[in-house]
Amino acid sequence: MFAFSRAAKRRRLTFYPVRTIALSFAATILIGSLLLMLPISSREGTVTPFLDCLFTATSATCVTGLVVYDTYLHWTGFGQVVIIALIQVGGLGLSTLAAFFNLLIGRKMGLRGMHLAQESVAALGDDIRQLLKTVVATALVVESAGALLLMTVFVPNYGLEGVAIAAFTAISAFCNAGFDLMGRHEAYISLCGYADNPLVLGVVGCLIIVGGIGFLVIHDLLEYRRTKKLLLHTRIVLVATGLLILLGTVAIALPEWNNPATLGPMSPLEKLGNSWFHAVSCRTAGFNSFPLQEMHSSTKLFSILLMFMGAAPGSTGGGIKVTTVTVIFMTVWCVIRGDEDTVILGRRIPKGAVYKSLAVAMLGVLGVGITSGCILATVESQVPVSGIDAVFESVSAFATVGLSVGVTGIANSISRLLLILLMYVGRLGPVSFFLALAARAYENRHQVLPEGKIQIG
Repeated sequence: MFAFSRAAKRRRLTFYPVRTIALSFAATILIGSLLLMLPISSREGTVTPFLDCLFTATSATCVTGLVVYDTYLHWTGFGQVVIIALIQVGGLGLSTLAAFFNLLIGRKMGLRGMHLAQESVAALGDDIRQLLKTVVATALVVESAGALLLMTVFVPNYGLEGVAIAAFTAISAFCNAGFDLMGRHEAYISLCGYADNPLVLGVVGCLIIVGGIGFLVIHDLLEYRRTKKLLLHTRIVLVATGLLILLGTVAIALPEWNNPATLGPMSPLEKLGNSWFHAVSCRTAGFNSFPLQEMHSSTKLFSILLMFMGAAPGSTGGGIKVTTVTVIFMTVWCVIRGDEDTVILGRRIPKGAVYKSLAVAMLGVLGVGITSGCILATVESQVPVSGIDAVFESVSAFATVGLSVGVTGIANSISRLLLILLMYVGRLGPVSFFLALAARAYENRHQVLPEGKIQIG
C-alpha cells in the first residue's frame, strides 16, 4: 500500500508539473519572507512584521514590484540582496534554474524533469535542453549588458555604489520586477528622477521588452538563421507587442501632453520618450518616470488595459498574455464572420487553446473584481480611494506589474492578503493555479456526455 501510494504520488507530480512549480514558488516566497524578517535585513535592526515581509517576498518572487516599504530606505544591503535574489529566481523560475544546473553538471533529465522544465518556460517543442541554455544565457548576457550601460550614468552619480545600483536595476528590469534603489532621493520615486535621461529610460525599456517577449521567442529568433522560419507563436508575440507599445505610446501621450503634473513640463521629445516608457512599463514592468497618481482617468484606464494584457507566455512578465488576447480577439472576429474555427495568420487554432484563453481572461477579471471590491470596502472608510484606483492596483498585482497609485501603502491586512494571493495567482497563471489545486485524476477528462443545446446571444 505504501509503495503504491508513493508510486501514485510520483505519477501525480509527472502529470501535474504545475503543482510542483506552484509549490516551488510558495517555498521560495516563504524562505524569502523569513530572511527579510531577520533584524539584519532592516535598517532599523528590528524584526519587520511577517505580513509585510510576506508581501515583499511575494512581490519580488512573482516579479511584481508593489511594495509596502521603499526598497532603499527600509532594507539594508543584505535585505536588498535577498530581494534581488528572489527577483532572479522568480523571473527565471526555480524549476528552470534547477533543470539547467542539472544539465550543467551532466545529470540526465528524466521525464518528470522535462515536464517541469517545459511547463516552466512554456516550451512548445521537444528541444527543452537547448531552450534551457538559451534562457540562462539570455538572462546573463542581457542583464550584464544592461548593467554596463546603466553604469555609465549611475557610477558618475553614485561612485562605486553605482555598480550595485546598475546591476540591481538591470536584473529588476529584465525580470519585469519594477523594484528600484532610488529611494535615496525620495521615497517611492522609481525613475522619476531620470525622466530627462534617454539612456536610462531607453536601456531599462529595452530590458523590459526583451524580458517580456519570452524565452521561446528569443530562442526562435536565434534559430532563424538556421531554420529560415518563425513559429506562429513568435509572429503573434512580436506583432502584438509592437502594436501595443505603439498604440500605448499614442494613447498615453495625447491625454497627458499638457498635464502639468505628468508630461506637461517636459520637452516634446521627452514627452514622447516618457509616453513610450510608460507604455512599455505597463507591459508588467512596474517602473514609472512620472507620478502615476496625477494621471487623467482616461490614461489610468488605458494603463489598466495594457497591464491586464501583459507580456508573452514563458517570459518574465505577467498579465493574461498577448497570445491570449490575440486568440480571444480573433475568435470574436471569426464568429462575426461566420467561421467555425479561430484562424490566425492562416493557421487554425485548436479549440483547447480558445477555451483556455477564455478561462484565463474570465478568471483574471473575477480575481481583479473581488480584490477591487474588497479594497473599496475596507479602505475607503479610512482614506478616500476611487474605484479606478482600486482596479488599477488590483490589475497591477494580478498582472505582476507593480505600478502603483498609492493604494498598496494604505491598504489594510485583508486587502494586502488578497493582493498577495493575486500576485501569486498572476505569476502562475489563473488556470495553472487552479490545476495545481485540482485533485481530480486525468482518467475522467475524456468522458463522453450527451450534447445539450442552449441559445447564445
